[in-house]
Amino acid sequence: MKLTDISRQLALAFAAVGVSSLVLVGCNNSSAPEATAEPVTEGTATETTATGDIDPDHTKIVIGTTEGDFADMVRNQVKSSLEAQGYEVELVTFTDYVRPNIALADGDLDINIFQHKPYLDTFKKENNLDLVEVFQVPTAPLGVYSGKKTKLEDAFKGMSVSAPNDPSNFARALVMMNELGWITLKDNIDPLTASKSDIADNSKYDIKIVELEAAQLPRARDEVDFAIINGNYATDSGIKLTEALFQEPSFAYVNWSAIKTADKDKKWVKDVTNAYNSDAFKKYAHDSFPGYKYPKIWGAEPATVTASAGTASAEATVVETPAK
Repeated sequence: MKLTDISRQLALAFAAVGVSSLVLVGCNNSSAPEATAEPVTEGTATETTATGDIDPDHTKIVIGTTEGDFADMVRNQVKSSLEAQGYEVELVTFTDYVRPNIALADGDLDINIFQHKPYLDTFKKENNLDLVEVFQVPTAPLGVYSGKKTKLEDAFKGMSVSAPNDPSNFARALVMMNELGWITLKDNIDPLTASKSDIADNSKYDIKIVELEAAQLPRARDEVDFAIINGNYATDSGIKLTEALFQEPSFAYVNWSAIKTADKDKKWVKDVTNAYNSDAFKKYAHDSFPGYKYPKIWGAEPATVTASAGTASAEATVVETPAK
């Protein structure tokens, strides 16, 4: 199954897949439904409100994220940028993937940043929420990392490859192996729900796929020849994303911010968008998160991860389909 076929089918599959089968590419995977509000810096909006530098009708912005890199982006760069403009900024962090959208719809948050568009589209449809994506944020991609073997060219018949065992990420792992030429997937499959039964041919390398809990993948690298690891678990384990031998080409899982649709034309939304797309934030992101996938609007990726396996080759940079 060709990469172009998979990319085409991704667009069709997003509308049909359920929330239960989508796993976010975030930095915190705890399922405990907790949220933590961090204190605001008082008195930041008093002088600039009258000058028109901020939205006079919305001087305090409450941002919700999952704990980890998305929260760090707010703490380390975005918060101070918006406060310098005159806003008060409060960060609320969550340890689950359900409450951030509910809190946003209920008005407890102004904006959240933690999810890819397929998840947002499905979640808001199933829960009848009037939310919309605004801008993309740097996101840690799924990657193939060395285990006992250190180069993709070392692929051999009978090798073992570990992969996350949850349905969504396992499907993504199969798509990656297909793109590498390690396996061949059946034509016209749903790339979001691909399973072992969708493998058309595994005879080239006769791969032993070792399914593990995503959090165990970094620790089990020495027990397999190659490991397919979620970006957040790689970084949490001290693995640099730039060490990946191959990264997920699809931009389908690059994460977005979300707001209530009624707010999309508000000045404060434009100001937050500008903060995340500013030169200062871009520099911070490139310095702090090497190996991440960056927003399409930023232009070309700083580097491409090109992989080859035998006679098959794949390049880890593809054109992103704009959000609709």
